[in-house]
Amino acid sequence: MANTSTRTLRLLSLLQSHRYWPGGELAERLGVSRRTLRRDVDRLRELGYPVEARRGADGGYQLAPGTALPPLVIDDDEAVALAVGLQAAAQGGARGGTEGAVDGIAESSVRVLAKVVQVMPVRLRRRVEALRAMTVPAGWGGGAGTLIDPGVLTEAALACRDAERLRFAHTAAGGRRTDRHVEPHRLVCLGRRWYLVAYDLDRQDWRSFRVDRIGGPRGTGARFRPRELPAADAAEFVRAGLDELPRPHAVEVLVEAPAELVRVRIGRWSTAEEIDDRRCRVRITADSLDWAAMALGVVGADFHVVDPPELRERVHEWAARFGRA
Repeated sequence: MANTSTRTLRLLSLLQSHRYWPGGELAERLGVSRRTLRRDVDRLRELGYPVEARRGADGGYQLAPGTALPPLVIDDDEAVALAVGLQAAAQGGARGGTEGAVDGIAESSVRVLAKVVQVMPVRLRRRVEALRAMTVPAGWGGGAGTLIDPGVLTEAALACRDAERLRFAHTAAGGRRTDRHVEPHRLVCLGRRWYLVAYDLDRQDWRSFRVDRIGGPRGTGARFRPRELPAADAAEFVRAGLDELPRPHAVEVLVEAPAELVRVRIGRWSTAEEIDDRRCRVRITADSLDWAAMALGVVGADFHVVDPPELRERVHEWAARFGRA
């Protein structure tokens, strides 16, 4: 639903210019078919927006002139999803490091995000503003990630902002479920996952919790004085914890490409040591050989596997599978 809502909001933004839009041009701007465009226009009409249509080969759409527009009507989960997606696009575009990003998406996302927040009910605006203020962008990855309950995100964000102790159920990687009582600090979006950085009162230490493993968060009403985080910021704390996790595969590869190119393509997941201006030695630590093979494929250059031998076998399997395709 978030994709549909984002597209509908973009359609409304274009129509608010009060110019006449030929159907083909409008569909192309939105990246959808004419049929999908008609459905989105119908959805705007159901929400009370007076969209006029002209039929025929050169048919198109525009908002009725001189008409006051009603507020945007979306449910809570859609609003949170919009805010999260638009903020991620704004931050990713501003960093300029996401390959394939749409030029100008950061500026457009900021404008649309401001419009979304302005028309939200006060109750919902408070939750989304808390999420925006309490999220630390970390700059790894992008795109779709683990499915997150928007209610969990906003409840954690409010507790961070209000310095309110939080209780929730947490499920570990092995499936063990425990009850946690924490002083929440910040949310971090990193590597396509969300993390809550908090001081664990039962274990008397700082922890980061994957938000998709948190269930039933609830504020206790008890306030606390924020403690000093043992890191430069919450994103650095999460990164350090992930770096300490065991990664069973150490990969070494000679790549027929400049080290700088490799750093641009997969630098956050690897180290590239320059051999000369056309070759480099790449080292990757990974949980999965399939992931290492995929990362090397993203580089778009020939490579020679030095270690481990199992990666050579995996690459041969991939080559055969792709060849059959």
